[in-house]
Amino acid sequence: MINEATLRYVLQHAYDDIRMLALRGCKDPQVDLTLALQQIQGRQTARRKLPTWAAIDGIVYPPHLNMEQCSSELTARYKREVAENLIVSGRRKFLDLTGGFGVDFSFMADVFDEAVYVERDPYLCELAAQNFTLLGKRNVSIICADATDYLKSVASVEETPFTLIFVDPARRDSHGARTYALADCTPDVTTMMDELLRRSCHVLLKLSPMLDWRKAVADLAPHHVQEVHIVAVDNECKELLLLLTRETSDTQQTEPCLICTDIHSRDGSRTVYRPSPSCPVDCDIVAVSSAQYLYEPNAAVMKAGCFRELAADFNTAQLAPNSHLFTSSAPVKDFPGRSFHITAIATMNKRDLRSTLGHLKTANISVRNFPLSAEKLRQRLKLADGGTDYIFATTLSNGDHIIMLCTKL
Repeated sequence: MINEATLRYVLQHAYDDIRMLALRGCKDPQVDLTLALQQIQGRQTARRKLPTWAAIDGIVYPPHLNMEQCSSELTARYKREVAENLIVSGRRKFLDLTGGFGVDFSFMADVFDEAVYVERDPYLCELAAQNFTLLGKRNVSIICADATDYLKSVASVEETPFTLIFVDPARRDSHGARTYALADCTPDVTTMMDELLRRSCHVLLKLSPMLDWRKAVADLAPHHVQEVHIVAVDNECKELLLLLTRETSDTQQTEPCLICTDIHSRDGSRTVYRPSPSCPVDCDIVAVSSAQYLYEPNAAVMKAGCFRELAADFNTAQLAPNSHLFTSSAPVKDFPGRSFHITAIATMNKRDLRSTLGHLKTANISVRNFPLSAEKLRQRLKLADGGTDYIFATTLSNGDHIIMLCTKL
């Protein structure tokens, strides 16, 4: 796929600027410069997203769009753990119907006896064949086919041909524009659920984090959705995973288990929050004067929208119904997000602001349910970004706008 001259060029310029290399060109006619630049850019992206792959010479990388869309190693390892939890005795077989670059497949395949990679793009299949060999994947089969066509071709000679089927629908239309609705993605999993559940004990769907998870569950097979995973990396939502099971019963949970996970790329550690299944219908709204500590939920929890459960599970109160900021009079341990000590509270009155914030030169500013953006508020307060002080601006239940000066716990 890559000749020796092109590979040497890639290794020689592995850390160089792509734009400068393109402008400079290459005098060696044996070097495929377009392919070389693609590989250099792919390696540079892989160092950030796929360090295990980036450390192996010979891995072939797809065009930039495929690299940006593929899973990171952190989220692929997370999906492998989800798959591990499904393992039972007997022959374990895995099917990935939307193989793509093969990152998720390569990590999940490790926990199965057999793994089948299906991808309709012949070029990506060719990449997978070479890369899986370099990665030491010996239990895999590569099939170039359309996901829907292949699924229909699977003969149900066994009661359950697969332990797990994984589907990551493409979220771009034929013109390259982004799509988010399940029915607009390829393949359309809303029309495939019966076939998927007929051929596997479990189905794992990777969906856009832009989707409302409750609507996604309702649009699929609500009685079969067992778990909903909202996965963030460094407080940025990356994936919505739905785990479906074929088995249902009258005693099955009416709501899927919700799991909010924020993965910290620095060391791979995680903050995991599983909301309690039952909670009070209404949340307490605390008087701002009694608030001593402030809590900001992480991105996965915010996406989940489980604010009543959060308040009940951590014995906190919401500052206001639409602020999604929580407070307590005593520090709370292990809150899934950032925690602060409130040192002062001010109104938007100029004299009040000057008295409370006049000593500051820098601050980290966040706004929640507030009429000004963080940048506009920064300009009004005449503060530079950074430092150890944190300012939260929000609106109380009575409509008052307040500023809270905080230090991070």
